[in-house]
Amino acid sequence: MQDLLKEYKETRRQLKRAYEARREGEKVLDNQAITERQLLSEMIGDVEYVIEWLETGRRPGNRRGIERRATQQRVRLMDPIRMQAFVARSTAGSPANLTEWERQQIEDALCVLSERERECYVLAHGECFSYEAIADMLGISKSSVATHIKRAQAKISERLMNSLFLVG
Repeated sequence: MQDLLKEYKETRRQLKRAYEARREGEKVLDNQAITERQLLSEMIGDVEYVIEWLETGRRPGNRRGIERRATQQRVRLMDPIRMQAFVARSTAGSPANLTEWERQQIEDALCVLSERERECYVLAHGECFSYEAIADMLGISKSSVATHIKRAQAKISERLMNSLFLVG
């Protein structure tokens, strides 16, 4: 990785030298000279972008790396496969077969939800419907679906933290 970084820095030095040579060597600017300088300028910018990415380990311009995302953006409350198996209640050869204990745990986590929150949450995470499709089915707005699911996730998260039944 360090070798690659050295090569990019050397390339940047060469490009800057070529840019300066074009700028100082030409007293009269024609279209070809302007195009060459613009091309060199773009190449320098691209190389600097890669150098910054290699040095920091993050995409340049991002305010926050993936490891610093908000909790709700990186944590799934329930395994989607388990949730889908719970909703399908299928036992026929699926790799996601649930034991009775796992079914009870999911049922316990969902018991704190209101009827509408449960409908929205199960349709979104168990049946994999989009928010728009859920809104059409239930006759509510898409933002209401998002609100119900957000509340449901908060309640499930709280339940998972405080329930001894859901440990393990």
